[in-house]
Amino acid sequence: MTVKRVKKQLVQLVVGVSVSMGAMMMASAAIQPPEMENTAYVLMDYNTGEILAQKNANQALPPASLTKMMTSYIIEQRLASGDLKEDEQVLMSPNAWCRGSSSQSCMYVPVNKTASVIDMLRGIIIQSGNDASKAMAEHIAGSEASFAILMNEQAEKLGMKNTHFVNATGMPDEGHQASALDLAILSRAIIKNSGDYYGLYSEKEFTYNGITQGNRNALLATDPTVDGLKTGHTDAAGYCLAASSNRDGMRLISVIMGTDSQQARADQSRELLNWGFGHFTTVTKAPAGQFVSKVPVWFGETKEVELATGDSLQILTDKTQKNKITTVVDIPESLEAPIKKGQEIGKMMAVIDGKAVASVPIVATNDIEQSGFMSRIWQRFTRWAQNLF
Repeated sequence: MTVKRVKKQLVQLVVGVSVSMGAMMMASAAIQPPEMENTAYVLMDYNTGEILAQKNANQALPPASLTKMMTSYIIEQRLASGDLKEDEQVLMSPNAWCRGSSSQSCMYVPVNKTASVIDMLRGIIIQSGNDASKAMAEHIAGSEASFAILMNEQAEKLGMKNTHFVNATGMPDEGHQASALDLAILSRAIIKNSGDYYGLYSEKEFTYNGITQGNRNALLATDPTVDGLKTGHTDAAGYCLAASSNRDGMRLISVIMGTDSQQARADQSRELLNWGFGHFTTVTKAPAGQFVSKVPVWFGETKEVELATGDSLQILTDKTQKNKITTVVDIPESLEAPIKKGQEIGKMMAVIDGKAVASVPIVATNDIEQSGFMSRIWQRFTRWAQNLF
């Protein structure tokens, strides 16, 4: 690890971040992704959000039941905030009821009966229940149309730029659309923000009202590293699948849209994930809280402060570059009190071929208060005298 203390060098390295990330994307573009028969796909690195491969990533398409990821995400966030309770009862209205139909995915809650929020959430995620989705939309917003407004507001907050929701289920509706990239962004938010509720996306079956239904995500049964997320199908959308796999500390998210069969969406998702893990890796150069250095402190009750990394320094890179990564630390030669614990003091940067590809803050590990008035006067004199020589 190299320590840099000259501000000019820091500026040069920080400029290098944008340049080298562009180089990283060009390197990934040079690695040819598999060609697959579908309408659109995206492969995203979960940690950085970087797109490793894509086809028609921004094209707005019918999302089928991938829509329900937004429905479940809103429910999960309301559970986390306390606005909903797991045991809260939700009415299955005549409007939401499936009417015993086999033409759509249903949880099969009887009409005018209730089910708990947590059961409804399982019915949406595992059974892809249109009835559960509508019932929860009515419970939260009064109507499915009002709930769609909440869905679009949340989509905007997440940066989903080519998405517009009209309903909570994904049934064909004019203007109801989403892009593969936007659905990957939503998938990432679910994994990151839904806490323990994300575990529901890996449950293989759910029984309600005496009816057991299996999760339609076939990868859950064939790949133990896959732990979500959601399938979808309509005639307009084709067969779709958003999936996530976590292998050796690296998580990838794939979204496949518009395949011609359940088998194809599973095979293509598996192929895309395997391609990503085969060509790319996440390298951790420093964990969060790793000791970096001690720096002298002027005018403080303590004469020096310990510095540590404020976050884990992780680098996404193609595997041919992983042994070329070095680290550079830029911190000042001295500091002045007061200093607060967690205060950013400098940066640690990961460097490949002289260009910074990632950085994390270096922070103070403890508070340092100012020393007394006379002590500060003496230190100022000492500092002045040192500068004479």
